[in-house]
Amino acid sequence: MDFVILFSIIILCASILQTSTGFGFSIMATPFLLILFEPREAIQINLILSLVISSALIMKIRKDVDVGILKRLVLGSLVGLPVGICLFLAVNMTWLKLGISILILVLTLLLIMNFRVKQLPKRDRLIGGFSGAFTTSIGMPGPPLLLYFSGTNTTKETLRGTTLAFYLFIYLISLIIQVIFAGTSKEVWTSSLLGLPLVGIGLMLGQLLFKWINQDHFRVLTYILLLVAGGYLLVQQF
Repeated sequence: MDFVILFSIIILCASILQTSTGFGFSIMATPFLLILFEPREAIQINLILSLVISSALIMKIRKDVDVGILKRLVLGSLVGLPVGICLFLAVNMTWLKLGISILILVLTLLLIMNFRVKQLPKRDRLIGGFSGAFTTSIGMPGPPLLLYFSGTNTTKETLRGTTLAFYLFIYLISLIIQVIFAGTSKEVWTSSLLGLPLVGIGLMLGQLLFKWINQDHFRVLTYILLLVAGGYLLVQQF
């Protein structure tokens, strides 16, 4: 019963964040799902449910998608995806998550200190590559995108629309790569099926939250999520 309650809370809260911000699911769900499942199962459940959310929202938010940035992110991710699965299969997960957590925390602190970067096509492709690698290795494509878009002062509408559109591609391809090279299990699909009703509730609540939060609130929420994700990944390794 405790397992079901914790799983339900994780999926519901992560779905609300994903719907309202465009990036919250993997950042919140993956670290906590790793408490309940083995890395492969946690990552694949995250990929499946995130794909469902992106598919459900894409028609509603398509007007907010920056198509040029989206194309460059996809191109970059084609390089990062195979790199990520190689890391997942070859590198000790403790060291991998430790390095990623430190990177997230350092970059988040720079953003809080008002560090900003200029949005450029080559940087779009680079961030797409990092996001692809993060997805197939630890199931978290959000941090590179979130750090980048926050550093370029992207509006919350464009951030949500472009990241959700990108997730449609990155999650589907990552799931296929994970299943082919790492295998899958019945637990992944039954747990994902159990999470679908909670995702539906999260979709409705997340839409209401998105209309309520302004750009300043959105930025603060961004920093909080990044600090929580980086901090949790760091603490989890000790």
